[in-house]
Amino acid sequence: MNKFFGITLIVLAAAIAIVPQFTQCKSFSSDLASKMPCQQSASAELVVGAPLAAVGASVFSMKRRSGFWGLSFIGIVLGVSAILIPTMLIGVCPGGLMHCNVLMRPLLILLGASTFIVSGWMLALSRNLKY
Repeated sequence: MNKFFGITLIVLAAAIAIVPQFTQCKSFSSDLASKMPCQQSASAELVVGAPLAAVGASVFSMKRRSGFWGLSFIGIVLGVSAILIPTMLIGVCPGGLMHCNVLMRPLLILLGASTFIVSGWMLALSRNLKY
């Protein structure tokens, strides 16, 4: 159980961190104030992906039920964060046919929902642990 959830969370974390870097708009600017919303969302998703990878790595060594509960809750919160960043918190560019609107937002919603489901499944299965 530990290896499956650990590897799954690490793969999801890598995808959450990497996918926005390649699906954001191509109009880069060096000025922080004039960055497009998709570029800011891509930077914020790095902040979600890194702790999620740490959660996935921690699952490998976890042996206690309380540890699984804590890591599951952190995974659930990070999964919801991965969904909220491109949809409500920062958003993506307003153009309907831009790369970030067509690719980045749906992929991040899918990856965030997958993280939420895997972490919830890990939480449900950890209730049956005896230690």
